[in-house]
Amino acid sequence: MTQGFRNRLFFLIPVIVILDQWSKWLILNEPEFNALGCLDRTQECGRNEVLPFFELHMVWNRGISFGIGQSEGIMRWLLVILTTAIAIGFTVWLVRAARRFTGIALALVVGGAFGNVIDRVRFGAVVDFLDFSGILEPYFFNYVFNVADAAISVGAVLLFADQFLMSRQEKAAGAVTENEARTPK
Repeated sequence: MTQGFRNRLFFLIPVIVILDQWSKWLILNEPEFNALGCLDRTQECGRNEVLPFFELHMVWNRGISFGIGQSEGIMRWLLVILTTAIAIGFTVWLVRAARRFTGIALALVVGGAFGNVIDRVRFGAVVDFLDFSGILEPYFFNYVFNVADAAISVGAVLLFADQFLMSRQEKAAGAVTENEARTPK
């Protein structure tokens, strides 16, 4: 990967954070969603059906992915530290990455992680609002997410594809090249 391409990936990280925080700002400042009112769980959060299969549905996620591991108090801060450490580790990996595909995947994950860390520090929970359960409900549980979650998910899928599929192809190509080099002509 060239240094110029790597620099563009480091530009992608704040772009993801800005898009994520801007979209959350829109939801937080729309009275219909009662976002700050429902933060303490004494009031109900709002929702707005946009299409039969998609709605904007304000949800505070105090856990990890899919609301697993709900955490408050000291666990909130441990989750902030853990997520930040992982994002820093992925950033170091990005600095050392050789393949462009790896770099793109890592930049998406890092940008998404920092977007959600900002929420967790500010509010103690992550702002989730994109709800496609009209499509998924018969097949999956109700999952509400945000721009950062989408970036993390896409990045994770790309990283999986890169690490397990593309690296296998490279290894297989390397093995063929080695065999060709050993075979007398």
